[in-house]
Formats: sequence, structure tokens, C-alpha cells
Amino acid sequence: MVKNNPLRGWQVDRASIRHVGHDLQRPECILAERDGTLWTADARGGAVRIAPGGEQRLVVPRACAEPAAASDFDSRYVQSQGSLPNGMAFLPDGEIVVANWGSDSVDVLDREGRVRRLVDRIDGQPLGKANFVLRDRSGRLWLSVTTRMIPWTDSINARAADGYIAVIDEQGPRIVAEGFAGTNEVRMDAAEEWLYVVESNARRISRLRVHPDGSLGLREVYGPQRLPGFPDGFAFDAFGNLWVTLVMADRLVAITPDGELLTLLDDGNPDATRALDAHYEARTLTPEIMAAACGTLAPWMASLTFGGPDLKTVYLGSLRGTTLPSFRSPVPGLAPIHWNEDFHA
Repeated sequence: MVKNNPLRGWQVDRASIRHVGHDLQRPECILAERDGTLWTADARGGAVRIAPGGEQRLVVPRACAEPAAASDFDSRYVQSQGSLPNGMAFLPDGEIVVANWGSDSVDVLDREGRVRRLVDRIDGQPLGKANFVLRDRSGRLWLSVTTRMIPWTDSINARAADGYIAVIDEQGPRIVAEGFAGTNEVRMDAAEEWLYVVESNARRISRLRVHPDGSLGLREVYGPQRLPGFPDGFAFDAFGNLWVTLVMADRLVAITPDGELLTLLDDGNPDATRALDAHYEARTLTPEIMAAACGTLAPWMASLTFGGPDLKTVYLGSLRGTTLPSFRSPVPGLAPIHWNEDFHA
């Protein structure tokens, strides 16, 4: 057992939680800059920039400045219509590469709101549900695609293993691993030796060895074979704990380097979560059952990001929230690839 793990025996103090931002729409992913600036994905087709002092600005294409946002649950969350930025990553020049869940594409958003399409097809076929993008030290972009099923919610009961991971580099986009059940966020360890993959529909974390040419090794399960909910977003801390959000159950857990599962925050609705789990096992989940399962702090808790000058402030992203709950961690997060890049020079 790894000793002196700062998370063992620690949980989030709800009284210490502070909310950042206001009137956000589908703040699924959060990027933190070293100066305290935050960027969060926004359902209006771009991102919201939140300055260290709290001032915020919607950064979207001019045509999307005042869209008629879909208000009903089916259009907004099941059919996923329109431009719905999901996972995001900074490019070296400060532009943001976006996995667009609504348009099934990967786009690039600059800081004035201009958008250009990077890729929407691979191997001659439409991408499918582009979920997350990650940049590594070699400049490669790693893309996760959750499913090609329409609507995406059908893939949960079907346990469809049609998710995949692609790499985008100077050779163009190419699939490097497939057969995942609900591919969601992807992350690398500090040495970039392993690519960690959330398989939401299988309720597990997998990992694959990263080879120098961008190919991946065999897949293995990391941590518990089955997590107590649908994992969505995750991030490493500097100790090596892997923090994971369980969406709909709205629980924040951590997998220690020993493989132990720790519960750090539970904001779920117990009755709704039990119903969710029962229907998941029976393969009878419906959007209505999923909609009923959510908490109050970050409804449909979807991601977490370490920020602040010491990387000890944790921000929670969500699919149905309008703010970013934040709290202090006893251990800093693993510094992201862009941490020492100066976008304001």
C-alpha cells in the first residue's frame, strides 16, 4: 500500500464550496490558465471566458451570439442538436480545440469567437459523437468518440462497443484503438506512458500503453472492474490519485495508485440513483430515468479541473448546471500540458 496518501480519510467539505460563474449553459469541460482565467464549454456554440476577478465573456461565432437554445430535455440532451462544445484543449497558441458533441466534429475556436472545422470524417465515415480531445507533449491530439449510434442514449442499454480513439497529427486523423463501451474523457499519466480511457457505459477505466509512433498497446482495466456509476470526466493529482466524476449519480470518487476507491463527494439523489442503477443492470434505461438522477451542486457532474496558482483548487463541470462549484484539495493536480505556456505574450 502506498502510504501517506493525502486523500485517505479526506472528503469535500460542502460548506467550503464556492460557485464560480453564472448563467452558464452546459459547462461540460473546464480549462484553467495559470493566471486564474477559466474557460468553460458552452451550449451556445463556443466557450465562456471567466477572468480571475469574475468577469465573464461569451466567446462564440457572431451568428451564434444569441441562439434559441433548445429548452426541452430530449432536444438538448438526447438528440444533442446544434453546436454543443464538449471536451476542450488548448493549442500552443492559445486557441481551443473542441470536440463538438452536437455537430459530430472537431473544431478550433480562437479567442475572438471564430471557429474553423478541423475534422468531421475519418476513414471516409462521419466521426460519430466526438467527446473529448487531449494534446500531448509531442503535439498530437487524442480524440475520443463515444458512439456512432443515434441517439447516443441507445448505446447504453445496447452496451455498444463502437467507441474509439483517434490520433490527429501531421499524418492526419486515424483510429488507433476501438471497441470501447461509451468512450469518454482520455488522460495521460505524468510520463505520458499510458493513455487512460473512461468507458462510461461499461462503468470502468481502461488504459493502454502509448508507443512512440502514436500506436497503442493492449487494453487493461485500471482500478475496480466496475465503478458504482457512470464515469464521465477524470484527472490525476500530483500524488497519482485518479479523480473521477460519476455522472447522474453525481458522485466524485478517486482511484488510488493501489486501486482503492475513495468517495470524496456524494451529491446524488439516493432513490433516483438506485433506480438508475437497477435499470442499467436490466438494460431498460430511458432518458426519463436518466433525467431524474442528478444532484444540486453540479447537476450531471461531468468533469473536474485543477486550477489556481498552486493547482489545489478543484472546479466541477456539469451538463445541467449554470455555475462551476469549486473547493480546495489537499493535494495539487497534475500540471496540464499548457500550464507553462504564455498565451498573453
